[in-house]
Amino acid sequence: MFNDQQKQEMLTLARSAIKTYLETGRPPRITAKQVAPYLRKPAGVFITLTLNGQLRGCIGHLKATMPLFKDITENAINAAFNDPRFIPLQENEFSKIKIEISVLGQPKQISYSSVADLLSKITPHQDGVIISKGFHKATYLPQVWEELSDKEGFMCSLCIKAGLNPYAWQNEKLDIETYQVEKFAETNNSENALKY
Repeated sequence: MFNDQQKQEMLTLARSAIKTYLETGRPPRITAKQVAPYLRKPAGVFITLTLNGQLRGCIGHLKATMPLFKDITENAINAAFNDPRFIPLQENEFSKIKIEISVLGQPKQISYSSVADLLSKITPHQDGVIISKGFHKATYLPQVWEELSDKEGFMCSLCIKAGLNPYAWQNEKLDIETYQVEKFAETNNSENALKY
């Protein structure tokens, strides 16, 4: 669990990374020595950007592959400029976007014997879900339950996102994992960016 100061530091780091990239076309140069110890620990992170309450970009890593500060910086830039669903963030949008950070817990594999067994092991509004089969893979963060509160609809939509038949979760053997997140978002979009 992160305290309020740490959450604010991470949100500021994400906004600062986007601002630097917007101004220079390059990510900020930050070293481990410049950040607090908690930011040096590996963690999986998703960065979600919204504009006027609508999704504007969301990219992240499911597994802890790099230190938290690098994951936040990289995914903030990718969510802003490299989400294939959107055009790159424009300068006039920067002050209007809201940044949300989701730090992921370790995914846990679900073993299940039937559709009913699978559904009983998924908790809406708490579990993020990863499905994979071969080259097909997708996830929904726990926040997606706010839009898809029905378990069956959630799973069908996730299969489509993975490029699978919507009912693949009922008819095929998929690898399914769940995870939890600690999420927090900007309450205002002030540009009190930390300088690194």
